[in-house]
Amino acid sequence: MYLSRDEIAARVGELGAEIERDYAGRDLVLVTVLKGAFMFASDLARAIGIPHAMDFLVLAGYGGDLGGRTRIRLLKDLEMPIGGRDVLLVENVVDTGLTLNYVVKTLSLREPRDIAVCTLFDRPYRRLVDDLPMRYVGFTIPDQFFLGYGFDLHERFRGLPDLHVSEQD
Repeated sequence: MYLSRDEIAARVGELGAEIERDYAGRDLVLVTVLKGAFMFASDLARAIGIPHAMDFLVLAGYGGDLGGRTRIRLLKDLEMPIGGRDVLLVENVVDTGLTLNYVVKTLSLREPRDIAVCTLFDRPYRRLVDDLPMRYVGFTIPDQFFLGYGFDLHERFRGLPDLHVSEQD
């Protein structure tokens, strides 16, 4: 086991308290990219003791362009307007930042009051995009393949309450 459910819960509680303090009296919307971040988003929402809304995006990567990069396709858009509201993107892990950069730019076109990122796990050494609005980070993790707490292997093991290093890649 890499992180226990108790270690994760303690850090999520700390993040929730920080967010609660920073967004008190504001119109906060948590926007979560499914599927990987759903467990973190659920726990984080309960840890934030101020009123807030929640909405979800579903993205898919496909193919490659001439530069060899994966293209991103929006499968499910937000159901509520975010114009003039404070948007906090909730992610389970930020690696290269390419997908997150796409989401930030796409949502910024809708003119939110503010847009920031809360990720439970970060791999800053893999970052290809430097100007991400990373405001809250739970843990910096190594470049290993994880299972549990939202991480999956062929759509299995997401529901494990602890974070485990997988023997498979």
